[in-house]
Amino acid sequence: MNRLQGEIVAVESVDGVTLVDVAVGGVGLTALLIGALSGAGALAAARALATGQTVTLGFQEAEVSLARELAGTISLRNALPCTVTRVERGRLLSQVTLDFQGTTLASIVTTRSADRLALAPGVEVTALVKANEMAIV
Repeated sequence: MNRLQGEIVAVESVDGVTLVDVAVGGVGLTALLIGALSGAGALAAARALATGQTVTLGFQEAEVSLARELAGTISLRNALPCTVTRVERGRLLSQVTLDFQGTTLASIVTTRSADRLALAPGVEVTALVKANEMAIV
């Protein structure tokens, strides 16, 4: 699992749906939590998700999409500028190791996608993660 540590900058919760905005090295990321602040334990959860708190975001390697020369507006809230440091090619899947501000991240993509993107060490990419795939661990 990929992990990034950051500071909560905003928490918005409505009807059991919570958006937690986290600053990680100057990059704004968002975790979408369903049911996190409703029902039993809501008060404790609200205190744990206070602005200024340090948290760790976690997300699976298979949930990281990669883009080169990304332009335009997209719905994904989490876009991390990275550099490819390694590509382990398999017959169907490839594991791509990334550097994000000195932190190692990983993405698993199809080998066809790795080839189409011409992924190799030194290539600049944007790692994309949907907000609902970000967990606070």
